[in-house]
Amino acid sequence: MNNWHKTSLGLNPLGAIGVFDSGVGGLTVLKALQSLLPQETFLYFGDTARLPYGTRRRSEILQYVREILMWMHSQGIKMAVMACNTSSALALAQVRNEFPFPILGLIVPAAKMAVTLGKRIAVIATPATVKSGAYARALQELSPTVAIAQVACPEFVPLVESNCLEGDRVHRIVRRTLTPLVEFEPEVLIYGCTHYPHLRHVIEQYLPATVHHLDPAHAVARAAVRKLEAMNLVTPCPQGQVQFYVSGIPEQFAQLASQWLGYYPTVEHLSLSVLAQFYPPLEITAPPPEISVVVAS
Repeated sequence: MNNWHKTSLGLNPLGAIGVFDSGVGGLTVLKALQSLLPQETFLYFGDTARLPYGTRRRSEILQYVREILMWMHSQGIKMAVMACNTSSALALAQVRNEFPFPILGLIVPAAKMAVTLGKRIAVIATPATVKSGAYARALQELSPTVAIAQVACPEFVPLVESNCLEGDRVHRIVRRTLTPLVEFEPEVLIYGCTHYPHLRHVIEQYLPATVHHLDPAHAVARAAVRKLEAMNLVTPCPQGQVQFYVSGIPEQFAQLASQWLGYYPTVEHLSLSVLAQFYPPLEITAPPPEISVVVAS
């Protein structure tokens, strides 16, 4: 993997901010970024051909993230935002120093905000994010006395990606999934997957009204502003454009995304075969066959 010295390249302030997720969930992050950085240009990639990420192995996630970041680098981005908690948990630490542009994840900004809101913090996330323990580590480092409860929600992403946000089935799944949190009595609920805020209107019905619902999108957007300012990468003149790409079916993504964007986006297809060219998987060589030596007597 290439390793660039970040300060030697002089990133272009007019470059786009790359934002990626497995699907439409990352649009919550895109909208938060746009609200604070309306003058910036964004490059959004949804890896819809390989979703959900939350049930995949770390090695797979790392491969996908490297492919996406290499492609985004070829497009001249000045910053990347992992609008995906699973990628943030399993790949961010590994790839952060492999690219010349800053890469932001969701977990640390969310954890910093959560510890200011309460001492009993619940996290709902994908199985991979929960298993990684990334949220628990980040929260405990910031506040060692915090009480943490984590719940894996494997059915939430498929609900959102299939636009199933209402009805008896949705309420049944949400109620069953959140049952362990009722006894925990959280003060803060972190939405540890960017898809989950789309179900907030249902989730709120099964937790006390006193719970703070924390969407990490707003925390990472503020972190992005600070980083751009610190690196003198804020776009000096308004542009405000977004280019959308997906690895799956563009029309399917556009139809779903239009409900949350307020307009029907133009979405281009970026095939997995093209992505793989930017970071080919490492070839695994078979070990040499064992050789039996027979000594004549």
